[in-house]
Amino acid sequence: MDSFLEEEEDEEAAVGRKRSPAAPAGSTLQPPLHLPFLPVLLHQPASSHENKVNFKKSKEACLSYIQDAMLQKQWKRAAEFLTFYVESLEKDYSREPISPSEMIWRIGTEILCHHSHSSMKEFNCFVEQMKTLGVKRYLKVCLEHVFHLLCNGQIDEAYQNLSLAESWRFGEQTALQDKEMKLIQAYRGLLDYYSWSKQKNVLLERGLDGFADLSVEQEMHSCFRKAAVNLKEIIKIPGVWDLFVKCYVDLLEFYGDHNEARQVLNEYAYNSKFPANPNAHVYLYQFLKRQGESKKSVISALKILHDIVPSHELMIDFNTMLQKSKKRKKRRLGLEVIFAALDYAGWKENVKAWSCLARQVKQIVISEKHLDWIKQEWNSRKDWWPAFHFSRYLAKRNWQENKNLSYEKALVAGILLGKDGKYFKYVSHQGCKAQVKRFRILKKFVNRRNPVYLRISGLSDSSVQP
Repeated sequence: MDSFLEEEEDEEAAVGRKRSPAAPAGSTLQPPLHLPFLPVLLHQPASSHENKVNFKKSKEACLSYIQDAMLQKQWKRAAEFLTFYVESLEKDYSREPISPSEMIWRIGTEILCHHSHSSMKEFNCFVEQMKTLGVKRYLKVCLEHVFHLLCNGQIDEAYQNLSLAESWRFGEQTALQDKEMKLIQAYRGLLDYYSWSKQKNVLLERGLDGFADLSVEQEMHSCFRKAAVNLKEIIKIPGVWDLFVKCYVDLLEFYGDHNEARQVLNEYAYNSKFPANPNAHVYLYQFLKRQGESKKSVISALKILHDIVPSHELMIDFNTMLQKSKKRKKRRLGLEVIFAALDYAGWKENVKAWSCLARQVKQIVISEKHLDWIKQEWNSRKDWWPAFHFSRYLAKRNWQENKNLSYEKALVAGILLGKDGKYFKYVSHQGCKAQVKRFRILKKFVNRRNPVYLRISGLSDSSVQP
């Protein structure tokens, strides 16, 4: 880190000298640092006694300045404070039992990631120093280094660092960092998968001629074995391992081991030791769909996903599947699913969702069967959905921006709020004014079915608001 601090111009050095007070005559202390922009407090030399008493206070003040600089994205200033902080610790380390290596590592890493003069060479040098500075977090530093290399596209270098970290041994510290070691192995497996995937794509592009090249196929299979071993190990540990699970399942499916893939996904989704994870059920659903599994299995996976995340984008697929069922219970669930999805702001302008709801509501109204389903869903929403979905402002905006959306919403609004509801009234009027046939048909349908609205809302004719 010192290298880009030394790039300061003579003018900045002069400013530093001007801001720093002179040392007292005859002082045996080291001369004060001349870093630009350092507060006067941190430049003051002190006797050994004062240094010992005030060290903690000075350290906290310096850390506060570092934090302030980082929050303001003043990376150069933060680097100057950190250099001062490190040098101060070096002077006092023999007298104070302080081990600030993790703080230096984390702050230094953040600064180097953002500093305008920083380079990969500078970052690598700093990380290597941090590895030797704190063996208790050696593997954490290695992982951080690997992530930085990957973010900068240096995949081969990242793999080499993972291999070196995996072979690291340091007495009892190796056992104490067992979790980090498993992560090191898992990420090496991930990069082995990456190599396998690249080779697979090359072979697939070549077709039969590609697979005739035994050396390439053998190398690809070697990557598969190394990746599979490490990926399989990490996903046995309870946790969220989405990327590792997806890669491992892809390997298994490619080589036709569908039973193992199903077992892995079921374990990931249903094992109570693992945290609740919506993606686990998404991956299981996608696998079951690819394998052409029974609708019962697919619906079961989506039902749990609905319970965890009722606003998930797959709820439209779930609703569609349920509406095709001949079982009344599943069709009832379908209505509940689409109503629940539309409770969320992210779905307010989703045409597919409103089309699903409009279609099912229309079918129920025409048959006049199961009106109680609509009534039950509407009772818990009638106090807030009108303002949330069916205001005059939204009617005007939806009409201007998306005629299809305004049509589907107007049908639902007409049934739930009647022919005099603000949303339906505005959209149907604009549609008829524009002489759009489907809006004229919509208006006639809602007018004829207005008694249904009365039954859903529980109102009598005399109590309907104009």
